[in-house]
Amino acid sequence: MDWGLIEQKLESLRRAVSRVAENCPEEVPDLVRDYDAQDIVSLNLTRAVQLCVDIANHVLSESDLPSPVTMGQSFELLEELGVIGPELCVRMKKAVGFRNLAVHNYDVIDWAIVHAIARHHLGDFKAFAEAVLLLRG
Repeated sequence: MDWGLIEQKLESLRRAVSRVAENCPEEVPDLVRDYDAQDIVSLNLTRAVQLCVDIANHVLSESDLPSPVTMGQSFELLEELGVIGPELCVRMKKAVGFRNLAVHNYDVIDWAIVHAIARHHLGDFKAFAEAVLLLRG
């Protein structure tokens, strides 16, 4: 496995999550009014999800499992390999759902949901990174 590449992606993930944490206002109405914060938070959340998918697929490329057909399936296959647990798998698949909405239907984003992700679920990305690093030994 190319750990240099994985570490580079993990550092990009750390930066994206940090940007979300630093730029998400304390309250939902503040996010609704702040278009710059909306852009920074949504862009970096979608980056974080995409980086996790990329990392998952890199890990999966070293396995005998078939290639995932969907982004969400990348996490299901990691669960099958025992890299992540079932709860984290579900949360990462929900993150993919958010990413798809943000990328394809930006005009209908529910900023309360984005706020909840940014304020209460950034730990999912850290948990994912820690699970991947455990593979290194």
